[in-house]
Amino acid sequence: MVRAMKLFTCDNCQQTLYFENSRCVNCGETLGYCPDLARLATLRHPVDASAGIYEIERRQYRQCRNTHELDACNWLVDSDSDSDYCRSCSLSEVIPDLSDAANDAAWRRIEAAKRRLLYTLYALRLPVQTRLENPDRGLAFRFLKGSEDAPVMTGHDAGIITLNIDEADVAFRENMREKMGEGYRTVLGHLRHEVGHYYWDRLVADSNLLDTFRDQFGDERADYEKALDRHYGSGPPANWGESFISAYATMHPWEDFAETWAHYLHMVDTLETAKSHGLTVRTPAAEKAGERVVTERLAFVDFDALSNGWNAVTLALNSLNRSMGEKDAYPFVLTAPVMEKLRFVHRLIQAPVLSQVYAAA
Repeated sequence: MVRAMKLFTCDNCQQTLYFENSRCVNCGETLGYCPDLARLATLRHPVDASAGIYEIERRQYRQCRNTHELDACNWLVDSDSDSDYCRSCSLSEVIPDLSDAANDAAWRRIEAAKRRLLYTLYALRLPVQTRLENPDRGLAFRFLKGSEDAPVMTGHDAGIITLNIDEADVAFRENMREKMGEGYRTVLGHLRHEVGHYYWDRLVADSNLLDTFRDQFGDERADYEKALDRHYGSGPPANWGESFISAYATMHPWEDFAETWAHYLHMVDTLETAKSHGLTVRTPAAEKAGERVVTERLAFVDFDALSNGWNAVTLALNSLNRSMGEKDAYPFVLTAPVMEKLRFVHRLIQAPVLSQVYAAA
């Protein structure tokens, strides 16, 4: 069963909480998120107050170093861990100069997005290894501030994900979205896309799924630099929307996969949030008038159920945004070829042999 972004409540006063909360807004209790329990818990039971160790469900935790030094994280660290940092913060290999207030604000927004990314990766049971645990194939993040002389390009290279911290600035990001002709551009979207490249290397590159991948996405052996020049020189094909989730996906099969992967993470995370809130919506173009999708009953292992729920929820989401005078929150069209690509990602993640793939790595 997929466990993605669920509804959290304070275990002291039952106030509804956001995933990002570090303190209950109602009773004032300090909160900490346990990634292995997928639980946002109050820190009311110190085992060793002087060492800052707390007990949650008979396990012992302490706060991340970025919590008590910078108030910039709400994740907890297993008390037996050798690291001062939580699972999320320990993946940040390079961060910007935090003495600059703008850098500090950008870094906090990026780290919050990274924690949400990792929540979903853990929920989907996709193992996340650090470079310390796996020097050759582990995951790491570098958040950098560029300059005219040394611009920073967001991208992925052998498990290292680099993000230009200017992407955390709303004005910069909106300008880039307009300039690139994109309907959607967020920090979380960037991270989900780039981690898609990482999992392509881990799950597809050396697997027996490579031929199936090439049938659906194209041959990844095509020259990437030539594809890059062609994309930015000529733009996407006029009919790109018939077979691709985005214009950028047309550039190269690797980018098509990463865009599709990111989209799948959008789907499961948003639908699980809808499920947590007990959302029930009318099914678009249903055979029976008034037919409803009850998100509480969605079978996440069933791709058809997942996609039907997604169509219903995104229609409602866009309608609500339009009622507020806002642009569509979901500016995508899922054609049959795109749905088959999403189905490929679904099967890849749901494959029962997934644990064996990592065990053999």
